[in-house]
Amino acid sequence: MCMQVDRLSVTMDPELGQAVRQAAARSGMSLSRWLSDAAADHLRNQLLAAALDAWEAEDGAFSEAELATAAQLLKPRAPGRRRPRAS
Repeated sequence: MCMQVDRLSVTMDPELGQAVRQAAARSGMSLSRWLSDAAADHLRNQLLAAALDAWEAEDGAFSEAELATAAQLLKPRAPGRRRPRAS
């Protein structure tokens, strides 16, 4: 079975291009896969932002306590460490 692909040509600053190539290599991914994953992450973030905007439009702004809880849950963690599961 042959997977369909959409070939794109992209341009970027040379410094950014080099950093992307290095990041892909560190991740053990092809450049195409790394860029595809990055694009998918960016699209998910845009959809999440739109969903949060809609939520706030319907239910009002998030409280400081809600934002603090979200920040705590979403804070970066050390590579290789898993977030504990809620009991």
